[in-house]
Amino acid sequence: MDQQGAAALARWRGQLDGWAIPEEILAGAPESPWGFPVGLFRSRAQRAGARPPTPSNLEAARCLPPGGSVLDVGAGAGAASLPLAATAGRLVAVDESPGMIAAFLAAAEAAGVPANGVHGAWPEVAGRVDPADVVVCHHVLYNVADLAPFVGALTGHARRRVVVELTERHPLVGLGQLWRRFHHLERPTGPSADDALAALRALGLDPARQDWETEDGLGFDQFDDLVAFTRRRLCLPADRDPEVAQALLEAGTREVNGTWVSGPPRRLTTLSWPGAAS
Repeated sequence: MDQQGAAALARWRGQLDGWAIPEEILAGAPESPWGFPVGLFRSRAQRAGARPPTPSNLEAARCLPPGGSVLDVGAGAGAASLPLAATAGRLVAVDESPGMIAAFLAAAEAAGVPANGVHGAWPEVAGRVDPADVVVCHHVLYNVADLAPFVGALTGHARRRVVVELTERHPLVGLGQLWRRFHHLERPTGPSADDALAALRALGLDPARQDWETEDGLGFDQFDDLVAFTRRRLCLPADRDPEVAQALLEAGTREVNGTWVSGPPRRLTTLSWPGAAS
């Protein structure tokens, strides 16, 4: 790896490390600011199966043979893989949450596609997972500081294509104004999809890139659920919910197609490259 590539990987790791919450704020948090409710991911998976295919769905479908297999890494409830159920012969989900795996398996059964789930962190559990025709991995890379083993295992498990989706910028960037409002704290502004692409190229890959936009955000069905989720992210107690609600509305939170979303339409990036599995 040349100096430029090493710098790209160091920049990626350094920007992710910058998202650590100061100890004095974290120590005062009444609940963990991390993680997602299973119901939210279940709702996202249901919407993913009902809406028109996204560029990420289309890229995966382009490389998926009839009856082929799909491996969904960091699957949640299956929003990345369930849109492929009509073509796929099997879906396999890897996730650290048993609740997410259960939600995925229930959704796959409802969709009529054979499926199984593997509980654990990628790439630690990669040895327990067979190669698939297509590997999908949506909205996970910003949680991965050490890209080399993670991405290497994705590539090594795909016979045809790896399809990764991520937001244009780290998804927590949008909370920056709320951190300033409630904690007088400046938060990072990266990394970005550009940084991800540079890091992947440093690892010897040459991903194809598609940039696109969607109104579909995290998509909470109830405004109160969005408020509570945001308040936990900000390490605040429940009695601050009214203030958080007001701040969200002032920031442009609105109802779109029956769900509550924050900020402008999300800008997303699809990155894809050939697999290396035989």
